[in-house]
This record gives sequence, C-alpha cells and structure tokens, in this order.
Amino acid sequence: EVQLQASGGGLVQPGGSLRLSCAASGFTFSSYIMRWIRQAPGKELEWVAGINAGGSTPTYADSVKGRFTISRDNARNTLYLEMTSLKPEDTAVYYCQWPPHKGRGTLVTVSS
Repeated sequence: EVQLQASGGGLVQPGGSLRLSCAASGFTFSSYIMRWIRQAPGKELEWVAGINAGGSTPTYADSVKGRFTISRDNARNTLYLEMTSLKPEDTAVYYCQWPPHKGRGTLVTVSS
C-alpha cells in the first residue's frame, strides 16, 4: 500500500520559514520523480515543485521560485520542502505526490 505522509506545517508570520517533510512507503521511492502540490482554500490543486529520482534536478512553479527548495533523501524515503520568505498567498494544504498518488497533507497558514 502506497503511503505518503506530509508533516511540518503550522502557523507562521509573513516572511517566516517552514520545512515540510514527507515520509513515503509502499513503492521504490528512489526510482521516481516526486512532487509537492498544494491547495489553497477555495482553489484548485497547484503544482509547487518537483524533483527527479536522483535528486539532482529540481523544478519550481514561478510563484515559489527563489523562495522554496525541494530535496529528497532516498536512504530515508523522505521528501522535503524548505519554504522561506513565506507570503499569505502560500497558505494552503501541502501534499507530496507520487503521481497519481497523493497522501495526507499538512496545513501551512501564513498570517500575522
């Protein structure tokens, strides 16, 4: 059974930082592209970032480029998203994704 469990969300002030983690199991994590996606209140799912199997090639949505960093630890089957300079518009539930699987998300709220 594929399991993707995101964690690390919370309430943060604008300009702050958070680090999200995603523990993956049930598939060969090190063989696949992984992604972070998010869903803001009342909006559709939005792709945030992706990374290749080896971790050498990250890609980002324009809305987060320069502020977010995606990485992975294949030995630990874990995906990360380092988020800095957070803005209120980053408020969303964040999910890690092994397409088409999407696990439980973690809520990030950016507010003063």
